[in-house]
Amino acid sequence: MSALGRHVLAEFYGCPPDKLNNPAQIKQDMMAAALEAGAEIVETVFHQFSPQGVSGVVVISESHLAIHTWPEFGYAAVDIFTCGQTVDPWVSCNYLKQKFAAQNMTGREIKRGIFDVELPHKPAV
Repeated sequence: MSALGRHVLAEFYGCPPDKLNNPAQIKQDMMAAALEAGAEIVETVFHQFSPQGVSGVVVISESHLAIHTWPEFGYAAVDIFTCGQTVDPWVSCNYLKQKFAAQNMTGREIKRGIFDVELPHKPAV
């Protein structure tokens, strides 16, 4: 069986609230996490909510990294979806655990686009 992509759903607990309520720093950390895994960044969008919380997306050639934070609970939900074989989403996930100073992280990986035949990353049309 072959999968087109890997999607990691990660939850970060016990993060200092100031780490989760700074959109400029979160954007920098998310972009660095993508680059750390070898991804190519295409675009970014981040938004700070009032009174607190940040949501953002780093679009990469291989798919995306997305985040939603709840500083009041020290919690962040992060999705890292990568296509192909060259970018490991767990590299980004572990990088963010360190950057957010998370006391605990849980994560699970879902294979996306599962087929019974071997597939090239981007088949010719």
